[in-house]
Amino acid sequence: MKTLVVRNPARGNVVCPQVLLANNFWTRGKGLLGRKGLEEKDGILLVPGTSIHMFGMKFAIDVVFLTKENRVTDFIENIGPGKAHVARNNAGKPHSALEVAAGTIARCGVQIGDQLELEEVG
Repeated sequence: MKTLVVRNPARGNVVCPQVLLANNFWTRGKGLLGRKGLEEKDGILLVPGTSIHMFGMKFAIDVVFLTKENRVTDFIENIGPGKAHVARNNAGKPHSALEVAAGTIARCGVQIGDQLELEEVG
């Protein structure tokens, strides 16, 4: 599975330095299921991903929904186990879902309309 670093140039920070790319049926289906937690440095990008569910999860996460151009169109903070969320079309049509550790959105100052940069790493 490819690993990406996600940056937010508008805020001058790295949102998440180790994001796994889940872009097929199996990797999207597994997602973060089976994990006991998520470290601040880890995340997963679900492509496509216009909604998420937390059924079977054991911990809360933050989710950032992106357009095809990686513009933030919606986000939800601290979504807990047993919940679900469908992305809203705030700044373009949702295309992918970036799942990161709870608290990341607030820590990095992610806002609707921010243009994120995704870069593949070794």
